[in-house]
Amino acid sequence: MQPDSRATYDEMLDPDGAVRPAYHGFREWFDTQDRDWLKRQDAEAERFFRRTGITFNVYGEDAGEERLIPFDMIPRIITAGEWRKLSRGIEQRVRALNAFLHDLYHRQEIVRAGRLPARLLRDNAAFLPQMAGFTPPGGVYTHIVGVDLVRTGPDDFMVLEDNARTPSGVSYMLENRETMMAMFPELFSRIAVRPVSDYPRRLARSLAACAPDRARDGDRPVVAVLTPGIFNSAYFEHAFLADQMGAELVEGSDLRVVDGRIAMRTTAGYQPVDVIYRRVDDEYLDPLSFNSDRVLGVAGIMDIYRSGGVTIANAPGTGIADDKAIYSFMPEIVEFYTGEKPILQNVPTWRCSEDEALKYVLDNLKDLVVKEVHGSGGYGMLIGPTASKREIARFEKKLRAKPDNYIAQPTLSLSTVPIFTKAGLAPRHVDLRPFVLVSPNGIDITPGGLTRVALKKGSLVVNSSQGGGTKDSWVLED
Repeated sequence: MQPDSRATYDEMLDPDGAVRPAYHGFREWFDTQDRDWLKRQDAEAERFFRRTGITFNVYGEDAGEERLIPFDMIPRIITAGEWRKLSRGIEQRVRALNAFLHDLYHRQEIVRAGRLPARLLRDNAAFLPQMAGFTPPGGVYTHIVGVDLVRTGPDDFMVLEDNARTPSGVSYMLENRETMMAMFPELFSRIAVRPVSDYPRRLARSLAACAPDRARDGDRPVVAVLTPGIFNSAYFEHAFLADQMGAELVEGSDLRVVDGRIAMRTTAGYQPVDVIYRRVDDEYLDPLSFNSDRVLGVAGIMDIYRSGGVTIANAPGTGIADDKAIYSFMPEIVEFYTGEKPILQNVPTWRCSEDEALKYVLDNLKDLVVKEVHGSGGYGMLIGPTASKREIARFEKKLRAKPDNYIAQPTLSLSTVPIFTKAGLAPRHVDLRPFVLVSPNGIDITPGGLTRVALKKGSLVVNSSQGGGTKDSWVLED
């Protein structure tokens, strides 16, 4: 395998083709393996995922087609030193996000100070007036956070976006590791890799610590995972996490208000719930407070929540922190609430709502990536260098019609890591989503996270819905 000359940084090979320290142990092992055996193991991994039922739905296709999550068996490896720096930056950012959300729903000091335009909150559907003046139990808004990182050089990790509402993908992180340990147990005896399998236990403990005071003073808090149901694209993950945590998996129809509490239906009648890990969007949570046409949530849950009768994780209204226009102000947000310069930098971002920025973006569409401020999953975006003239012209009309709906960023040369192909190892572009747990007891960052990989040669799109795959992420012990 030769370094990819188009990539800013090849994580396994230096410019001379020598193996970098992070990959020394793995590469020594890999080079001694029989290639036919490795090919058989690669096929076995696909069968394992198929048996386990690790699939996702492809939106916009007939009958919500389910597909297998593509898995690549070559790990993405991060040194202990790299991870320490990343962890400091992630913790700083998550602390700032929680402080920011508390401020937005109280005095809005950052707006008063002129550091964030008030227009970003006005008419923003992700900002919930129902949360104004209310502080969640323990003061925690973002109980589970996924911070999407990209790498462009040896020490250059940047935050691509924040996922503070309902971050997904942690089940794939866990299953990727379990698959690797089942296929290559000798690797983990040769190379000291930090474990991730205790994430469900840590998640359960973190959620329990966020229960209302009444619950934490008595018996062990009761935790439930609220899912929209089996037709949701991430239902596998909802069921998986509930099972691994020893929590109940419930739908809105299983919950009701009983004596000022949220209670779930059981064979012994309705039993109170203390913490609801919701995988349902804000607008579906409570038909009495939000959209009366939606029945996925629980009528009256917001009243119980605001009275201190239940904890909802993540807190309603955290989606404002996922807004990509808000993201562009994160350097100011971090400094405002922590008094520190950001350890992790943002990707340079043009706000199309600003006249000068819009002019620049329109003049340079063929070189930029343009995203909807509320977009996700790789949908609703333009990748200028790979777009046709027709696609660029169509996007230009969208931008001119509603510029405040978009931000733009340069086309980054993402780092590459090797994937396994029939011809041998080949470099492909990746990102990384570490998962962060927040409770009154502190911030807990799982070592590694979910590496998403663009399996198509030259592609920069890593989303599984857009042809990407996943791989195990290793953080080495010291």
